Amino acid sequence: MSVTDDAIAKIKEMIVSGELRPGDRLPRESDLAQRLGLSRNSLREAVRALSLVRILDVRQGDGTYVTSLDSGVLLDALSFLLDLHHDNNVVHTLEARRALEAAAAALAAQYIEPHELDRLYFLMEEAARCATIEEFVDNDLEFHRSIAIASRNPVLVALLDSLASRTSRARIWRGIMQSDARERTLTEHRAIVDALRAHRPDLARAWATVHVAGVEEWAAMAMATDVG
Repeated sequence: MSVTDDAIAKIKEMIVSGELRPGDRLPRESDLAQRLGLSRNSLREAVRALSLVRILDVRQGDGTYVTSLDSGVLLDALSFLLDLHHDNNVVHTLEARRALEAAAAALAAQYIEPHELDRLYFLMEEAARCATIEEFVDNDLEFHRSIAIASRNPVLVALLDSLASRTSRARIWRGIMQSDARERTLTEHRAIVDALRAHRPDLARAWATVHVAGVEEWAAMAMATDVG
């Protein structure tokens, strides 16, 4: 376990035990580092990682606070961040998904039919009304699967289906932790569908690449906090 992972795990234990609760202020850096048996540098890296995914809120001149998310959500986020640090396959899987989604969109731009375009527009309307991030991600999965089916390539459909479940947790956490994730997703979905409607494979490929890269970039940023 890296020093950053160790620091994150120790802060997680403080939340598990109830010692730190949503809204609580963390002890001073020097005091907390000494108490947890960590160097101030490793604690600082952990705080930076936890701030990136909005588990901690660093307020200049005031201190560092546990965010207002409830304890269950905080613990799941902590577990997800540790998973990212331990498993490079998360980012590798997202890289593969980016390449395959781009290929599927380019093919779909050639073969998509009017009723399939109607389905995509319907899904975008439904996405705007989703009450939870889980519903939003389910809608997103259906949106991308519909494009894969429109590619008329069953191998691409099968490959993307196999990757969908392995990337859904990253997509959920990006939606929770990145404030503009929903708006960006909807904007990029519309750009992809407009390219499909225009039967522009080059444009559909480009927008699909940009769109899927958003989750990949977010996950890579979270992993980049690992200094061990």
